[in-house]
Amino acid sequence: MMKKLLVPTDFSRQSGYALDLAIQISEASKAGITVLHVLDYAGLYDFSAGTSAYTMMGSPAGMEFDEELMHVLLKSAEDKMKKFIEKHNKKGLPLEHEIKIGNTYLYINDKIKEDHTDLVLMGSKGTSDSKDMLIGSNTEKVVRHAKCPVLTVKQPTDFNSIHDIVFASRFTPEEYTVCEDLKKLQKVFKAKLHLVRVNTPNNFETTRKTLTLMHDFIDKNEIDNYTINIYNDNVEEDGIIYFAQDIDADLIALATHGRSGIMHLLSGSIAEDVVNHAKRPVWTFRIKH
Repeated sequence: MMKKLLVPTDFSRQSGYALDLAIQISEASKAGITVLHVLDYAGLYDFSAGTSAYTMMGSPAGMEFDEELMHVLLKSAEDKMKKFIEKHNKKGLPLEHEIKIGNTYLYINDKIKEDHTDLVLMGSKGTSDSKDMLIGSNTEKVVRHAKCPVLTVKQPTDFNSIHDIVFASRFTPEEYTVCEDLKKLQKVFKAKLHLVRVNTPNNFETTRKTLTLMHDFIDKNEIDNYTINIYNDNVEEDGIIYFAQDIDADLIALATHGRSGIMHLLSGSIAEDVVNHAKRPVWTFRIKH
């Protein structure tokens, strides 16, 4: 079972949804929760003036932050954190919280390693704007690289309403490495898994081959309480989202390769695209190499 949950927050409505769901999971699994807020360097500096960096106070950025400014920012963040937790922790669970100064993504990764986090829950606004996809967000970076599963939510989610989970995969042996987390997910929600292989013109596979891979995946990983599905679409990301809509699933789960650099640009990321565009919660697992 899960022992440690991490909820990074910017105090937005969406991160509130993530904390609400984390609290519900904690009640069911007895997992501890840490709420993390990072005063990101990117928010403390303005890089708009040529190549020079300036602090929010208008002076050139040096190696050290202005202590008075830091005190004001930290006090404001503590006040926001207190209100945020009071608003969402109605039952008074013993939540831990931390406020850090630095790079949000790096602090999240460090916290995952430090606490041996079982699950990160993050709010996401999603996007339909292509420039947002190019720039990327902390949520996308965490989805791509986190050493533990990541659950992203965009709207209020009732723990007790999650009964049907879509697991989209190509069911190759490398994806067997996510099965332990997949079964943990299914156990937490006591849900049925709907295994689906999305067939596209560019990645066509015969029904016979797909079914063989799916049955091997089920047998070798001892998957229970499932359905088997093959879904056709022009684009894999769309197929995953539309299949989930068609069966009225409550959550989407899928694996990510965690690629970066040129390999990420060449291959793209189905997981990140689904996280950005699906209305349902999305649970991602990083394939272990």
